Amino acid sequence: MTPLMTTQDTTPAAGAGVIVSALPAWDAPTPGGPWAPAVDSLTDEELTARIGEVEQQIRQARMEQLRLIAEADRRRLHAVQGARSTQVWLKTLLNIDGQDATTRVRIATATTAPAVGDDAGTDTTAEPTTVDLPATGEALAEGVISLEHARVISRCLTRLPENTQHRAAEIERLLVENACRQCPRDLAKLADRIRYMIDTDGAVTDERAQFESRELHYATARDGMLVIKARLDRETGAKFVTALRPLAAPRPESDGVKDPRTVGQRNADGLSTLLDLVLDTDGMPRTGGQKPHLTVTIDYTDLKNQLPTSNGGENAVGGAGMLEGTGQYLSPQTIRRIACDCEVLPMVMGGDSLPLDVGASQRTAPTHIRAALLVRDGVCAFPECDHPAGTPQAHHIVHWVDGGPTSVENMVMLCAHHHRTIHNHHWDIELQRGRPMFTPPASVDPTRTPRPGGKAQPATHHHALGFLKTPPEDRPPANTR
Repeated sequence: MTPLMTTQDTTPAAGAGVIVSALPAWDAPTPGGPWAPAVDSLTDEELTARIGEVEQQIRQARMEQLRLIAEADRRRLHAVQGARSTQVWLKTLLNIDGQDATTRVRIATATTAPAVGDDAGTDTTAEPTTVDLPATGEALAEGVISLEHARVISRCLTRLPENTQHRAAEIERLLVENACRQCPRDLAKLADRIRYMIDTDGAVTDERAQFESRELHYATARDGMLVIKARLDRETGAKFVTALRPLAAPRPESDGVKDPRTVGQRNADGLSTLLDLVLDTDGMPRTGGQKPHLTVTIDYTDLKNQLPTSNGGENAVGGAGMLEGTGQYLSPQTIRRIACDCEVLPMVMGGDSLPLDVGASQRTAPTHIRAALLVRDGVCAFPECDHPAGTPQAHHIVHWVDGGPTSVENMVMLCAHHHRTIHNHHWDIELQRGRPMFTPPASVDPTRTPRPGGKAQPATHHHALGFLKTPPEDRPPANTR
């Protein structure tokens, strides 16, 4: 419910130049080298096989690099180079992220057996690895799993409690076996399930820690947009995903055109719809006897005039409404869309902007009209829209501020997205035999061919059933084209 008051830096990192210069150019054939075949001469089968072969070679080369990293760590080469740890030294040498460098050092030391009786090379600044990963090292050497698979396995085994360490080798073999046919994300789910099975206390401790680490922050950016950052525990995260997913689903194709919104835009639209649902329920705590609501204040003249946003002349002056919750401003065009389905509180203001008289609030689309619209239109009446039930907004075909009545004959139900589309892109709507017809602007369809919207209407059903009830000899001739 919406009450309304009238130089990019090109300098390479240290050591990076040596690494880059040692690599062959991808497009330049290297005689006798692994990149020799010209890719455009390969058949589809050869191309597919070659992609797999190169991936295996990359993984095997990664294992060879891990062996070198482990040896460098054993020699404490980072100290010779003046770095405080092998991770820091490797980060600079390879020009990679610190987290990536830490992962490589950890996997290198876990998959490479140290020299017998020599523990001087252990880096005390690294996170300790409590178990070795021989099976993981073998799989990496064969090129059948990736470094990310190894990271998942290492994380699972290093978090095992002391009383289950005797099963580490068994668990490692199970994870390696599954890593050969599962992506790292799916493998992480299996590792999580294993830990919940053998370390119930640790799992509960983790869940409690996640709950204590929960946070959500929001702030208004300089451009006026709200920025949200959150970390949610598993239970709350699942609630969020469950509520948002159906509201953020792609819209069905229209004339063969897929939903043009990005995933981020769909999620934002889904969150907007979710907020509409929350604000329209009776479950929210009340303040001053009122449910939480969005309040917009605007001068009635500004709302009624709705000066055009373009071609308005140099001297055109438009008004603006204010969002009471944030103190930000909205254009009259946007407020007219919001005002289609809201509660209006007329208020007379004096010259000092203080209220002189307040009238009775009135809902622009009362309950009985909304019920009738839902019966007639289904959910969103826009052509081919299947927006989830419970989210539509009542739209005035002729806006009430322009004298349009709040009646079934002058209203249609629209989802938030298509309500915005109608207002921003100036679609025309009219009712034909009780069914909404939407005429697109010329920018969408140069012919401006009307498109039927809404669900199958009782009037349409009545016409079809009447045709069936009529004896064949009394029916009008079929329209043959």
